[in-house]
Amino acid sequence: MSTYVHNPIQIGSLTLRNRIIMAPMQQNQGTAEAFATDYHVRHYADRAEDVSLVIIESTGVSPNGRLFPDDIGIFTDQHVEPLRRIVEAVHQKGTPVFIQLTHGGRKSWPSLTSKLMGPSAIAYDEEYGVPLAMSLDDIRTETERYRLAARRSLEAGFDGIELHAAHGHLLHQFLSPLSNMRKDHYGGSLENRVRILNEVLEAIRAEVGPDYPVQLRVSASDFAEGGLTPVEVATALTYLESKLDAVHVSSGGLVPNAPLATPEGYQLPYASLIKQYVKLPVIAVGNIRTQAFANFILADQLADAIAIGRPLMEDARFVEKMLLHA
Repeated sequence: MSTYVHNPIQIGSLTLRNRIIMAPMQQNQGTAEAFATDYHVRHYADRAEDVSLVIIESTGVSPNGRLFPDDIGIFTDQHVEPLRRIVEAVHQKGTPVFIQLTHGGRKSWPSLTSKLMGPSAIAYDEEYGVPLAMSLDDIRTETERYRLAARRSLEAGFDGIELHAAHGHLLHQFLSPLSNMRKDHYGGSLENRVRILNEVLEAIRAEVGPDYPVQLRVSASDFAEGGLTPVEVATALTYLESKLDAVHVSSGGLVPNAPLATPEGYQLPYASLIKQYVKLPVIAVGNIRTQAFANFILADQLADAIAIGRPLMEDARFVEKMLLHA
């Protein structure tokens, strides 16, 4: 069998040595002030050698958008140096590293935020509570925070940015008709609901330039009636494609439910469909655990790269073992 997983791939200006990427997964080891710690340096360095790209966990762009009391952030200049230590440790393994920029919106941790916000005053659940519908000033303020986070990402030495628009966080909330009931030019039609993503990407590009790798993580289905469908998400991506270098396809998170089952490659059909709509490299994720299955996905051009998350959390040497066994 041809080992497609070993083939290089281009993400914008960056050449990755193989097709296996470390997916971002929350570690819940940050300080109360959202600083990365020695734990993060060790964690990412330990897993960097065999993958072609490390994407670090969700990193908050705003003090009003933190996901957990022990997450990490990049919303002040003081956050840069701890993140730089992660970058340097991963680079020592010869591997590039992206940061995932996130704002929780209505899924921000309530006790950490002075202003729980979302596109509309619709709660995720009773625990989080009802957010305030964001004003136009709020949208401009948080978009500016993404811009500053991009600037700090460059200062920390990251090789690229993954913009988090999945799993029910702020940008996903604007995209989905279940959480966005706005009557202005940020709501209603798909073109309007994708507007904030477009503006955030423009703000990021203003800082990083046209050649710096920027990719988008999306949830291709809300698993709920009236929510986003894979075709609608794929169509939304066509509005954003010119500002992106890749798309990372996940699912769910907008409402408190889950898919009925998560068999091997359960999200693969979403990645495959999106690949038919965009010319960008498409990263598939979701219970892909063997080289044989990864090679099948790549050989049939169902996706262009494979992200590994939970198996790498369980075993830092998982990808090394995976690449040794066809």
